[in-house]
Amino acid sequence: MSNTSKSLLVQGYEVVIGFETHAQLATQSKIFSRAPTAFGAEPNTQACAVDLALPGTLPVMNQGAVELAIRLGLALGSHIAEQSVFARKNYFYPDLPKGYQISQFEIPVVQGGEVGFFLGDEKKTVRLVRAHLEEDAGKSLHEDFIGQSGIDLNRAGTPLLEIVTEPDIRSSAEAVAYAKELHKIVTWIGICDGNMQEGSFRCDANVSVRKPGAPLGTRREIKNLNSFKFMQQAIDYEVRWQIEEIEDGRAIQQATVLFDPDTGETRAMRTKEDAADYRYFPDPDLPPLVIARDWVEQVKAAMPELPRQMAERLVRDYGLPEYDATTLTQSPVMAAYFEEAAKASGQAKMASNWVMGEISRRLNSEERDIADVPVSAAQLAALLKRIADGTVSNNAAKQVMDALWKDAGILVNRSLPEAQEMIDSYIDLKGLKQMNDTGALEKIIDEVMAANVENVAQFRAGKEKAFNALVGQVMKASKGKANPQQVNDVLRQKLQ
Repeated sequence: MSNTSKSLLVQGYEVVIGFETHAQLATQSKIFSRAPTAFGAEPNTQACAVDLALPGTLPVMNQGAVELAIRLGLALGSHIAEQSVFARKNYFYPDLPKGYQISQFEIPVVQGGEVGFFLGDEKKTVRLVRAHLEEDAGKSLHEDFIGQSGIDLNRAGTPLLEIVTEPDIRSSAEAVAYAKELHKIVTWIGICDGNMQEGSFRCDANVSVRKPGAPLGTRREIKNLNSFKFMQQAIDYEVRWQIEEIEDGRAIQQATVLFDPDTGETRAMRTKEDAADYRYFPDPDLPPLVIARDWVEQVKAAMPELPRQMAERLVRDYGLPEYDATTLTQSPVMAAYFEEAAKASGQAKMASNWVMGEISRRLNSEERDIADVPVSAAQLAALLKRIADGTVSNNAAKQVMDALWKDAGILVNRSLPEAQEMIDSYIDLKGLKQMNDTGALEKIIDEVMAANVENVAQFRAGKEKAFNALVGQVMKASKGKANPQQVNDVLRQKLQ
């Protein structure tokens, strides 16, 4: 059980969730054959004799898949087994030609570890049981056939890493936060492309409810959740359904269920199998997987800085709040973009605010990724320097950003001096410089005070709202070019 916080009760019940996530490993070929793994090929064009389970074929381990498993173990603080074993998991579906799946059971390659993340301001930790290597099955196709099913074996043998948690999760919000953090980690370290629509990152949620302090309830497994939105909807519905069943005096039956996003409901697909139903036994065609310690050390030496490590460094080196650091490390590209802008401008907090605010808002509205941002970090840094030295106001800076965004590519990859020169030219051309001439500002303030005698009297009588009205009049008279802080200071001094 998670030791980070008290459980959130739903109608007097405690929610208990464990996760199984299948991450498709980013190898060029399959786990036990040389067939390619590219997405979107014509059905059955990427399945070789091994994937088809033709007589006389033997599996051969893909070393690259093992290395990616080692990477995950290192990233999550897991034990990487010196020796692990492959087993046959027996079940029959038409898209599994062998009649069994090669997986790991008793001795997985990655053991233990944990995923830490924030839910709001609260630190959460979910412990892992294991992560084991296995092959994917093919796919049954029903939509394009009347009264029949088609079988596409392109996915058969695709390398997967199944990541299994302890039942530490206590709400749908926590489940989504865990899944997002795990998704960030596997994409950050480059072991999975994380494409949920293409099935590269698929989550199964084991959901049960119980009265606080009671033994664990009977779980139902929601299969193949391929979006964070549907994940939360499915878990919330399943929790409500289980509570209603128990309150009506009915027992929960262990089952595998699917979520229908059209109805927002889960429905039972089959009764849930246990390990005994799969009749696991060691695969006689594969020897034990032996991983030398020096190989683990080589992989460790090549690992990138992990997101939590980088977030801690951003807090330490740039003085950022924990929330900012966590948000900026959603991807290596976002983190690098922020850090370049912060270093070049010398304005770390302002850079953080703009990346999380103005930049992210624009990208989200256009459904674009940070990798496609049309404004370079050097451009942003040049603009931040002009906000910091009072050359432009925040509102004027947004106008400059509008121009940069529309003229995508003009300044991208320019050096900071070049970006600064061109941004300064644009500020001059559009007349966006703030008024920093105290004499000119005092003249405007005198004229506004003379024209707004009633507001002046009200302020002197103690009504603060009158001051805001005067500030608005001064900004209007200066056509928005006056420095707001300077207006406040000078105006207040004159009124007093």
